[in-house]
Amino acid sequence: MRALVYDEKLKLEKNYPIPTIGEDEVLIKTKMVGICNTDYEITKGYMGYKGVLGHEFVGIVEKTGANVDKNLLNKRVVGEINLGCNNCSYCAKNLQRHCPNRSTLGIYKKDGCFSEYFSLPKENVIVLPDEIDDITATFVEPLSAAYEIIEQVHIKPDSKVAILGDGKLGLCISLVFNALNIDYTHIGKHLEKLEISKKLGAKTMLLDEINNDIRKTFDVVVEATGSKSGFETSASLTKPRGTLVLKSTIATNPNDGGLNLSGIVVDEITIVGSRCGQFKPMIRLLKKGLIDVKPLVDSIYEVDDFEEAFKRNAMKNTLKVLVKF
Repeated sequence: MRALVYDEKLKLEKNYPIPTIGEDEVLIKTKMVGICNTDYEITKGYMGYKGVLGHEFVGIVEKTGANVDKNLLNKRVVGEINLGCNNCSYCAKNLQRHCPNRSTLGIYKKDGCFSEYFSLPKENVIVLPDEIDDITATFVEPLSAAYEIIEQVHIKPDSKVAILGDGKLGLCISLVFNALNIDYTHIGKHLEKLEISKKLGAKTMLLDEINNDIRKTFDVVVEATGSKSGFETSASLTKPRGTLVLKSTIATNPNDGGLNLSGIVVDEITIVGSRCGQFKPMIRLLKKGLIDVKPLVDSIYEVDDFEEAFKRNAMKNTLKVLVKF
């Protein structure tokens, strides 16, 4: 089968072996995959991962293991990306994404979905309702990660909320907040991207428009820039005893002086790290038609054109790039 493999370099293998599934697994035939920034970071050495990339997908169940309900056959599905051991306290609480023995689809110890076929445990697989089309389905994973904020932080009806960052992640958070009727301000660097949030009814602001009138005024600030300066700006926007949600990882150079965390202490700000989210609540929301992901789609490529797809994804200001199988 064809599979997009990273091993020191990115290449399309034409004869990669089709996975052999266990009795509690399913074999999925891939329909469409989204390129995530994590995929791009892996090609630069992130996590030291080698193998098939990809974790944002929609596919069809092609084969089921002995212990899997045969009714799953031929169903259109998405899947949770974290594979827990199912034998620890985290997995017992349905927190496989924090299992100390987990593997992660296309990221850590588990071949991903940038291939014609891949496998997942039956408990990770979720059947899609007909109301959710294939393009929307590829966004279930990043949208669920955005929805995770609501599980972790109580946002009151009168809370003053800001999102900092207008990349793919920030825009996914904006789509979810809008669907949940949260009043928020979206702050970023690019008018054309902020226009997507503005059309949803959100208040928008360019980064260079931030002034002392709005510093320390937000109850909840979501940092979605992945940069040291973004973190520090987010902290400056958060009011004393407010909550700062870190939705992106931030790597700093030891030689650049590190992060200034004094304001966090002085203003007694609560910092919440936020990563993956559960799919089922997001699928219920998407089924109602409350989120339109189409404005976030930049382009769709065939898998044989993967080089152009990844080049497009790496270009500045590019939104979501999808790949068809």
